[in-house]
Amino acid sequence: MNTFSKETYIGRRKRLKEKIGSGILLFLGNEESSSNFKDNWYPFRQDSSFLYFFGLDMPGLAAIIDVDQDLEIIFGDNLTTLEVIWQGAHPPISELAEAVGIQITQAKNELPKFLAKHPIQKIHFLPPYRPENSLKLAEWLSIPNPEIPSLASVDFIKAVVALRSIKSEEEIREIHKAVNISVSMHKRAMKEAKPGMKEYQLLGLVNGEALALGGHLSFPPIITINGQILHNHNYSNTLTEGKMLLGDFGAESAMRYAGDITRTFPVGVEFSSSQKEIYQIVFHAYQAAVAALKPGIRFKTVHLLACKRLAEGLKELGLMKGNLDDAVEKGAHALFFQCGLGHMMGLDVHDMEDLGEEYVGYTDAFKKSKEFGLRSLRLGKELESGFVITIEPGIYFIPQLIDQWQAENLHNEYINYEKLAQYRNFGGIRVEDGYWITDSGSQILGDPLEIELADVERIRGK
Repeated sequence: MNTFSKETYIGRRKRLKEKIGSGILLFLGNEESSSNFKDNWYPFRQDSSFLYFFGLDMPGLAAIIDVDQDLEIIFGDNLTTLEVIWQGAHPPISELAEAVGIQITQAKNELPKFLAKHPIQKIHFLPPYRPENSLKLAEWLSIPNPEIPSLASVDFIKAVVALRSIKSEEEIREIHKAVNISVSMHKRAMKEAKPGMKEYQLLGLVNGEALALGGHLSFPPIITINGQILHNHNYSNTLTEGKMLLGDFGAESAMRYAGDITRTFPVGVEFSSSQKEIYQIVFHAYQAAVAALKPGIRFKTVHLLACKRLAEGLKELGLMKGNLDDAVEKGAHALFFQCGLGHMMGLDVHDMEDLGEEYVGYTDAFKKSKEFGLRSLRLGKELESGFVITIEPGIYFIPQLIDQWQAENLHNEYINYEKLAQYRNFGGIRVEDGYWITDSGSQILGDPLEIELADVERIRGK
């Protein structure tokens, strides 16, 4: 089993106890999850916060930290002989726990008894995203299931976010590994895609590349010639000359740290002239955003800077017009860029999204916007040294959205709908890389993958 040193986990739990101060912290690991019958399981994925503090990547575990008594217990059962026959043996739970600095283990059925001895007001838990964990909490704590999400501990959430947001050097090394596997996946797609292939053939190639390099997929891949669909998981289209292929996918390292990269490239050897123009606009926005990264700057500010660069390029093409500062402030650019510039990345590809964007990406004083476009910005708060984030600007021509805005005469003073008609079937372009925020700026994660237009075409030409 892959873990950091026991000192790493002991230190993480110590800092968590210092932040919380009092109470019982309950961690629920994940179970196996059946796909179509009981023993046909989806690939197991441990809860990321359980991994962060306890390091054990196996099903059927839970843990508590009693801050007041300075007590830490992992609850889990050793495999039965029958389970060993089908699954193979693993070391006793006590031995696994010792490897991550836990001295006390108990059987799973002891956890409800432990919790019953303490008032519910003292028990802190994180928001459950798996239904079985929600049902456990409802039963063990005698809380109606619908009330569970609202009773998750905000203090616990904030403490976990504060710790997991700042990546240590050993975490950065793991993210580098994940990104490098992701780079290999993308190079495989960029080299092997050709007219006549199906999107699902590329899906098989990149998935195989991840597995062959000891990784897993960090999220369901996006591999599509319809890049204007932001999260497109249909792989049935045929690659045709003149189209572009947008690939947004990445790998997890063996220790579950994530990579996330996007590239858009021509199905043929070269982009068309109009594709080159839009690609360069997106790339210049990417460069401007990367240059602005540093501790202390709000990521929302970086997002709006990228939006302004996109708007400037679109104005040069005649697709936008008027005062661009006003256009971006009023959200006119969101016809072309509907999503956020990036997100946190770590043990989750959208790091800690299960804990709530209002805690991960924003603060009590700095709230998320409800405006179209900005409401999709997962991260807005000030960057700190140690953050890992993605930068992923794009331009998307979505016919249904264009029709709706034009019918409503929305932002006519900033959008040239007549010219825009020529791009109705263009599709979409996005590029993305991960960056580590350092004391003085930022550093790209992993080995750089070709992104400049000429370099992308050079790979395609080979």
